[in-house]
Amino acid sequence: MVISHRKSISFRTRPQRTVGLNRSSWTPEEGFEINTLEKIPHVFYRQWLRTSSEEAIHACALFVYKLAMWLRYCPRFLLRRRHIELTSSAPFVHQLHTSRADRSHSYYDGLYHGHIHSTPFQKALLAVGSGVAALQDPYRHDMVAVLGETTGHLALINLRDRMRNDPEGYTILTERPRIRLSTLDLKNMASLPDGTFGREYLRFLEDNNVTPDSRAQVKFVDDEELAYVMLRYREVHDLLHTLLGMPTNMLGEVVVKWFEAAQTGLPMCALGAVLGPLRLNASRLQSLFTSLGPWALRNGRGARCVLNIFYERRWDQKLEDLRQELHIEPPPVTLHSSRTT
Repeated sequence: MVISHRKSISFRTRPQRTVGLNRSSWTPEEGFEINTLEKIPHVFYRQWLRTSSEEAIHACALFVYKLAMWLRYCPRFLLRRRHIELTSSAPFVHQLHTSRADRSHSYYDGLYHGHIHSTPFQKALLAVGSGVAALQDPYRHDMVAVLGETTGHLALINLRDRMRNDPEGYTILTERPRIRLSTLDLKNMASLPDGTFGREYLRFLEDNNVTPDSRAQVKFVDDEELAYVMLRYREVHDLLHTLLGMPTNMLGEVVVKWFEAAQTGLPMCALGAVLGPLRLNASRLQSLFTSLGPWALRNGRGARCVLNIFYERRWDQKLEDLRQELHIEPPPVTLHSSRTT
């Protein structure tokens, strides 16, 4: 084993890549420099001078997000630098060698695949940065995902307990089903009669050009079972669009967020419900506040927990029958699929 004691250690997947504040998204897998913290304010200031006010806010969000990730990863490598095996072409996921065993580890810990442990302070930084970025672009699903994971611990506990206390919900927690293209029988769903839940869900995917595989994996929830509850909520989100009859345009997303806020209590949903209307025009605001909004809140509070339905076994059930079982009223207004405000 070769051990290196260098004063400056860099972990990166691309030799020429440096840390800067640009408009592209950043993930831990891309790598970073250990001694980058002192460079961040200067780079951020230069970026601020070059950009408009909207771009500056976006850069600020990225700055907070990257700073939180730097604080998350840097201490681990500084403390364990004597146990790191360096190679000239090493990827970000290194083999860490200890005196007890000659084992290799990924930079993820072992709680569940993809989990990244973070302190409350780091979660707060991530929440602020991802919240600002999600407000600037509500279709940044990666930022919405980080915001939900770093702020929803108490709500996830409540949802988990509701699932445990329901026979069908308990079965879901036990079997851990996934809603992905690899688990869906699209041919069978396409052959179902119009009006069935499976056929209408498939029509929703086609009309709105979305896929269940676009949902981000959970990373920042520090409990394996709660992480699955969050993942299940994400994968059920498109099914809620079908149940509520809402498209994926801004008004449809806000209506679903109002329903989810009343149903789940997730802070991320409440934030989307409050700030989402700011991006709507006058006519859609009137529709939201006079009919769709009150309907969504009323049904969100009164409906059965939407995570307690084993949807994979309900594809051939009539959509109206499933709505009645969940105590969800039909939507008062029909919206068309278009991504406009």
